[in-house]
Amino acid sequence: MKGLENLKPNEVWKYFAEILKIPRPSKKEEKIINYLLKFADEHNLEAIKDEAGNVIIRKPATKGMEDRASVVLQSHVDMVCEKNSDVEHDFDNDPINAFIDGNWITAKGTTLGADDGIGVAAQLAILASNTVQHGPIECLFTTDEETGLTGAFEMKPDFFKSEILLNLDSEDEGELFIGCAGGIDTVITFAFETEKVPSDFQPYQIAVTGLKGGHSGDDIDKGLGNSIKIINRFLWKGTNKFDIRISGIDGGNLRNAIPREAFATFLIHKDDVDRMKELFDAFKKNILFEYAEVEPKISIKLKPADMPEWVIDESTQYDLLNSLYACPHGVISMSKQIPGLVETSTNLASVKIIQDNQILVTTSQRSSIDSARADIASMVESVFRLANANVLHTGGYPGWAPNTNSVILSITKKSYIDLFGIEPVVRAIHAGLECGLFLEKYPKLDMISFGPTIKGAHSPDERIDIETTDKFWKLLLDVLKNIPKA
Repeated sequence: MKGLENLKPNEVWKYFAEILKIPRPSKKEEKIINYLLKFADEHNLEAIKDEAGNVIIRKPATKGMEDRASVVLQSHVDMVCEKNSDVEHDFDNDPINAFIDGNWITAKGTTLGADDGIGVAAQLAILASNTVQHGPIECLFTTDEETGLTGAFEMKPDFFKSEILLNLDSEDEGELFIGCAGGIDTVITFAFETEKVPSDFQPYQIAVTGLKGGHSGDDIDKGLGNSIKIINRFLWKGTNKFDIRISGIDGGNLRNAIPREAFATFLIHKDDVDRMKELFDAFKKNILFEYAEVEPKISIKLKPADMPEWVIDESTQYDLLNSLYACPHGVISMSKQIPGLVETSTNLASVKIIQDNQILVTTSQRSSIDSARADIASMVESVFRLANANVLHTGGYPGWAPNTNSVILSITKKSYIDLFGIEPVVRAIHAGLECGLFLEKYPKLDMISFGPTIKGAHSPDERIDIETTDKFWKLLLDVLKNIPKA
């Protein structure tokens, strides 16, 4: 990653460049954990790793700040591993191929990992510094935030001591977050039988690519395309007009990302090929028109495919296509208390054929109201139960209720105004932060979340704004300098 050494703040970009070299997929964070422990040893700092892999590094107060309240700075070490289908990249072993693109830093065809590598880099810069003023600090690095919040779930209630927490995992500079949504996953499986390929049928593949994807919470209100919904729309229409048999379907990857790509292989009787192509052309024209403003790079292609060995049984195909069509996706309701905040949403995240003749469908639901979250999860469940599928709810986590009387909120607002001359926006976020789980274990915690501007998180379009990273750093340092006495 050439050129980072010339950016401000130098110390943050230095550590971000090091983090880019370290593979850190969710649930495979051993390399970054070892890096953190080695870093602490080299800087003569106390470090502890718990059974979940969470690491805490403690640093004493700088001279004259010993009487300040202790603060815990927190970020997660894992990253979402998404790439474009035409990019060769091994997230378990390869460094991220990042580059400067104008005012942004992004990666070549993969997620960048600024979510939340930039938070980790800021913590390391503070721990290594001899000039930053601060009281006693604890830097908490959690694991598996992106696929299950496992680190936060399994953390013991006495792992850190501070009663003020700065979460460095937000993605909108100029906004301070004091609440977040809770979430739950709804996972569906269809068991199917294989049937022989019918005679006089020809195989085709339909591919939907080029969508933006993005964060299933933060970006759910942007009206972005869902590749699964789009490809299923064609398959559903096709099976209602012709004798179409499906042999393969693969869309999306991660529960917390809006699916960007989807592929399906199907067979159609040779006598219906021409009419099917006419249907496809009309379908493609409609989709391109509908998404022209929000998905300018969408690609929908139909091409001949290799002959498969089998097709999915007709009954399961019927249930699958109808339930995917009926499954809700997107914003369900907006907040009545906070204007512009999504209250409840659901994401149809992935569909894949897996071993033992099963089709796996993954969805996730979010809401700032627990009962509404349960309701939308039940709505999704009901759709798939009607389709004779097995449904399981997993990975539920609590939201973080806003506290407008927060002391750390007042301090952070004042710092922002003093530094930049404008008042920051204070709001909740429709995404899952670990703060709700921390609050369950530490009921006295006073928390706030802020960060630089990151766009396209959880997708290969992920990029971080250089200028706002410098503002994020200045704000963080000023907040630490103004922490009250214990």
